[in-house]
Amino acid sequence: MSVVVSFRISRELKEKMDKLKHINWSEVVRKAIYEVIVREEARMRGKDVERIRRAALRSRELLRRVERWSSVEEIRRWRERR
Repeated sequence: MSVVVSFRISRELKEKMDKLKHINWSEVVRKAIYEVIVREEARMRGKDVERIRRAALRSRELLRRVERWSSVEEIRRWRERR
């Protein structure tokens, strides 16, 4: 299903568009919007990957700070309590 989206352009730009009647301006606008969306989504995915990488590094730093603690021993201790 389609929806109508409107926007303003300068009178000068509209006059230039009118001179180029052989161009499907609706298609040009659709393609331009699609390209911006694809580019921005890729950029956002890159940011998500960077946030995940930073979080992983931070969690490693936090794990190193705990001294005299062994995850293996902790799991054993909890299993023995059952």
